[in-house]
Amino acid sequence: MSFEIRKIVSYAEQTLIEGGKATDKPVTMIGLAVVMKNPWLGRGFVEDLKPEIRANCSDLGAMMVERLVAAIGGAERIEAYGKAAVVGADGEIEHASAVIHTLRFGNHYREAVQAKSYLSFTNKRGGPGTSIQIPMMHKDDEGLRSHYITLEMRIEDAPRADEIVVVLGCADGGRVHPRIGNRYIDLEELAAEKAR
Repeated sequence: MSFEIRKIVSYAEQTLIEGGKATDKPVTMIGLAVVMKNPWLGRGFVEDLKPEIRANCSDLGAMMVERLVAAIGGAERIEAYGKAAVVGADGEIEHASAVIHTLRFGNHYREAVQAKSYLSFTNKRGGPGTSIQIPMMHKDDEGLRSHYITLEMRIEDAPRADEIVVVLGCADGGRVHPRIGNRYIDLEELAAEKAR
């Protein structure tokens, strides 16, 4: 059995100016969403979600990563990455989580970009046209604040009540004009203050 996919949606944006100042290097963010039928609906409370996870999540992850990497022009261009899932009104948050929070799904992405950081994520319930936020961070360094960015998109007819929207996001850079430093600088400053 494979997940029943109704549609695949791509979203792309490129930032050239932020705060009235042009950037030296435009930042491109891509989102790739799969709208699929919730395989656990209509069966009452399903105690064990693993059969569907084992049977389908790896293939879904591989297909999505392949398309996302192609959309941004190659895995080597990806600096920031993340994932999200939105379950329709008749489903459980656990159904959305079951798809994206598995090694069978996420490892395809981590391996493709040779990442060291975990995949940041959101999962929530929503209806058609709901805002989908994909939080991202640097693929190799979760303390690098310049790459704490969020891609927001929406699909006007999804998720329907019996669907799940599964999304992967990527960016070829961090925020435009980052100026707040990173966690390591903060730790050094705090240590210096305590030493005074």
